[in-house]
Amino acid sequence: MEKHFEIIILMGRPAAGKSEVIDYLKKTPVEERLQRFHINHFEEIDDFPMLWTWFEEDAILEKILKKPRIHTDKEGYFLYQYQWDLLIERISLEYQKKLRDTGYAENTTTILEFSRGSEHGGYTSAFRHLSGDILKKACIMYIDVPYEESLRKNRRRYNPQRPDSILEHGLPDHKLEHMYKEIDWETFRGKDAEFIHLQGHKIPYAVLHNMPEVTNDFAKLGPALDKCFSELWAIQKKK
Repeated sequence: MEKHFEIIILMGRPAAGKSEVIDYLKKTPVEERLQRFHINHFEEIDDFPMLWTWFEEDAILEKILKKPRIHTDKEGYFLYQYQWDLLIERISLEYQKKLRDTGYAENTTTILEFSRGSEHGGYTSAFRHLSGDILKKACIMYIDVPYEESLRKNRRRYNPQRPDSILEHGLPDHKLEHMYKEIDWETFRGKDAEFIHLQGHKIPYAVLHNMPEVTNDFAKLGPALDKCFSELWAIQKKK
């Protein structure tokens, strides 16, 4: 009998609370986590470390090797729109590599994490590049905050001494507005309150409303996750 989610796709605007949810799950003992959230031993595939590597490579090329940048311009924007889709293809590839390990899916929940704004194709474009193997197994948890809250929390968490940190990275205000003020979540999810219909797949989803904020307080976040994952598990069982 199925006892855990195989794949959770965790999405939301930058600083919406995704990393805080991951942090809470990591700090919850596995047996308790499995009972409360149906999340087993878990591994993350996050596209932020991938794109940050591009920034670092460009800095090395330009400042040390005196060569042309190959990923981003001097303002830190990708040179090509399709690089956003390349990151999703990388997520699919990383998941396929994990499946080579015997018993991986039977014992592991994989959490895929990313944000997408309308400016770079939105979730509509991103999901075209997730493998069919992922789409048939996945459930989505979307963390919902308005742009203004994303901006506030992005400013709060940013640590210029640790720009590569999962919990402390941030974007300048003008970049956050340019890339993430407009999102396509509402149109992407459609009118079904339980499933997103995509490429012949029915993907269960649930929304964690993070206004007022719950991800900054474990005492509030725990019950919110109990409710959200219970709803998502019930929808998954319908499928």
